[in-house]
Amino acid sequence: MNSDNDLQIAGDILEVPHLLQPPREHPATVAEFVGLARSIADDRAQWAHLVRYDATTRWYHRLRTGPGYEVWLLSWVPGQGSGLHDHGRSSGVLTVLDGTLTERTERGTRALAAGTQRVFAPGYVHEVVNDALEPAVSLHVYHPGLTEMPMHTSPHCEARTTPGAVTA
Repeated sequence: MNSDNDLQIAGDILEVPHLLQPPREHPATVAEFVGLARSIADDRAQWAHLVRYDATTRWYHRLRTGPGYEVWLLSWVPGQGSGLHDHGRSSGVLTVLDGTLTERTERGTRALAAGTQRVFAPGYVHEVVNDALEPAVSLHVYHPGLTEMPMHTSPHCEARTTPGAVTA
């Protein structure tokens, strides 16, 4: 019978600092981008004073950038929507901060209440709309940073690019 345990075989990992990974300054994995969005969402002091509501168009503000990513804050008054689109080569994390948004995809419709997070890959086609009677605020993390937002006429149609457009 072998009486050696993992600690005896490998040693205490805390005693071997070169085995520990240094904390990253910027996120690099999907889980880290979700964590970044969650930490910003939980710290209202970081974003609440920046929110503006515009009855003529969705308001947006780039909150932060890092190597290969950017974070956007958007507000939505009732009736405002993104139109059916994808995010080009960018992946993303959508977090609802206040209010309720509706997401429509070819798979169906879902209500996104405050605190809800959605993660999507490049080419994910959706439409985000404020169907509620109250304003909403959302946070969007894109990796790499958003450079295009092809618009779609239906979930199965070819994309058409709107140059310089930034949205959900």
